[in-house]
Amino acid sequence: MPQYSPAELRRLKRESKQRAFDLAAELGVSEGALVAAEVGHGATRIDATLGRLIPAVETLGEVMALTRNRSCVIEKVGTYGEFHDGDHAAMTLTDEIDLRMFPRYFRHAFSVETENDHGISRSIQVFDATGSAIHKVHLRANSNLEAYEALKRDLALDDQSDEIAFEPAAEVEGAKSALDRVDTLREEWARMSDTHQFNTLVRRLKMNRLGAYRIAGAPHVRPLDVSAVQAMFDRMLADGLRTMLFVGNQGCIEIHSGPIHSLNPMGPWINVMDPRFNLHLRGDHVAEVWAVDKPTKRGPAISVEAFDAEGALIFQAFTQRAEKGGDPDAWAQMVADLPVLAEAAE
Repeated sequence: MPQYSPAELRRLKRESKQRAFDLAAELGVSEGALVAAEVGHGATRIDATLGRLIPAVETLGEVMALTRNRSCVIEKVGTYGEFHDGDHAAMTLTDEIDLRMFPRYFRHAFSVETENDHGISRSIQVFDATGSAIHKVHLRANSNLEAYEALKRDLALDDQSDEIAFEPAAEVEGAKSALDRVDTLREEWARMSDTHQFNTLVRRLKMNRLGAYRIAGAPHVRPLDVSAVQAMFDRMLADGLRTMLFVGNQGCIEIHSGPIHSLNPMGPWINVMDPRFNLHLRGDHVAEVWAVDKPTKRGPAISVEAFDAEGALIFQAFTQRAEKGGDPDAWAQMVADLPVLAEAAE
């Protein structure tokens, strides 16, 4: 990885018109390194412990919550609340800000202030040990600035160095299958009563999500053509389907629940640009799409799931529950209508 001093990174950042994620990739450094370089120049290192950080974020009022992976960005406007801490997993559960967070990945956090044409933008940005962005909170015009100043003061670390020894990023784990255990996979899949049992099942069988999908077969999974992603969003918009879209990374998953009201394609991007919900998806990154059917006590949980060429999960889409306004039957029919992978249809 190239070595740049914090001063060099600050200069390169100011000379560039790229977003930090893209500039970091071009320079061969982590996004976290770009932010760390700003410590003392608009950024402050703060405590990343969820039990301190999220309650402080709750005091900010209305903000924009952003979570991303390499291929998809989700942005939701709302207020943080209903925080449930935990050693292995934590949650924020409001109607608009719905997060699943995994504390061991919340390693480095910063309050960040940046001057732009509209004044000063303020954000809270969290990174994992490799400097990959886990979650960001962007203040809005009506956010509570006094609470932000209190957060910055109360959570500031003693160590305000502008250099951090980030760990090398690990390669994406590709699909892991175990053909000798496929019968067990299918039998136990059919007996599931909750979607959360799936992860436990595949781990016990020494597989992972994508590896299991590749060998499970009908009626559990159906391979779809990559065009199914655009077709799904088109139908969601046209039919007003109330869905749950899960987008995230290893440290944080952000969920949109409800319909979408716009689709704005731009080059390879599929964009939802609703007033309080934005989604930016690189359609050209989608390499595999699966329709997945998992049994639960409430009935089948049918999802559409997209993966990139390296096997990383990009997003998952489910229907909202009927009691939340969803239409499981309409969702199931929409998924059944999506284009199947040509090889599977032969």
